[in-house]
Amino acid sequence: MNATAPTYRTTLWAIITMMVILAAVGILKRQHHRAELKREALHDAVMQVTVLTPMLEPTKHDLVLPGTVIGWRDAAIRARSNGYIRSWNKDIGDSVQSGDILATVTSPEIDAQTEQARADLATSQANLQLAKITAERWQHLVLTHTVSQQDLEDKQGDLKAKIALVASARARLQNLMALQSFEVIRAPFAGVVSARNIDIGDLVSSSSTQELFHLVDNQQLRVMVQVPQEQQQSVQPGMPIDLMVAEHPGQKFTATLLKVSGGLDPVSRTRTVELHIDNTGQLLQPGDYATVDFHAVSGRSWVIPITALIFRGDGLQLASVTPALKVHLQTVFPGRDFGKQMEIHSDWVQGQNIIDNPSDSISEGQAVQIIGHRSLSTNDEGKSP
Repeated sequence: MNATAPTYRTTLWAIITMMVILAAVGILKRQHHRAELKREALHDAVMQVTVLTPMLEPTKHDLVLPGTVIGWRDAAIRARSNGYIRSWNKDIGDSVQSGDILATVTSPEIDAQTEQARADLATSQANLQLAKITAERWQHLVLTHTVSQQDLEDKQGDLKAKIALVASARARLQNLMALQSFEVIRAPFAGVVSARNIDIGDLVSSSSTQELFHLVDNQQLRVMVQVPQEQQQSVQPGMPIDLMVAEHPGQKFTATLLKVSGGLDPVSRTRTVELHIDNTGQLLQPGDYATVDFHAVSGRSWVIPITALIFRGDGLQLASVTPALKVHLQTVFPGRDFGKQMEIHSDWVQGQNIIDNPSDSISEGQAVQIIGHRSLSTNDEGKSP
């Protein structure tokens, strides 16, 4: 009995010690596991980002805009005399020289009024001649006191009135003769007839807006282009300009900048640019729709990949990494869109580590870890506009 008791107590103590050791080991493992989980959570809380450093690079692109081709001179020919079309001599597509007769108008009323005006002028001239002779005769009679001085002054006044009547009759005749000359419709300049809207017997009127003929000079052409406000500075005198039309695919016509309007259209916010093109070969036609390519628009600007941009309600933003490895959000002003890249009008980007592909949840002051740096070499595909 006495020998068995110490053995029992020894075994019990051994079991208790083993259980304590096992419990201690379990507790230590659990604490270690919790520490590992905590470290992983802290590591996951720090956003891992790839950054890029913007470069001030030369940019070059073509500004392509629609244009309207018009004749160097373009005129709508209308009637200046009332009457009926007697004949027309030129049709659409005919080439004419300055002064060529396009059509003639018969105006019986004007012809009759002209003849009446000639007769009135002849009557006025005859009355003037009689008044002149009378005034001279009374001038001699007053010297002999046969007539009074007042009678002489009456005759001289009548002579002046007759002179005025002759001048009035002559002016009226000249006015009617000018209207009569408009019965012959002539080309104001050399060109091509692009429209004929009359036929023999048609009634025309000087008060009507009816267009009888349309005449264009297509030896030289103008091209009118509306340049948007944000791109107006890209258009400069002396820059190379190409023009293309659908009927001549692949063929380019050289144009030169002629004039630029002094201001913007308040409705369309565009600036009118007038180009000049030599059309000696008659390949282009007034009224053509053209595509105008303004070449060699170049400069130096900050260019950022589209993937680095953040589109939010506060405007276009970029996220940078501060020296303390914190996020800083900065609003920037966009320029031209090159597809894969966008021009940025802000010198703030200089020397900044810009986050590429930022998360939608990224916020100001958030801790980050830089795990890579993207190169913006101009030799990389898609990195240069």
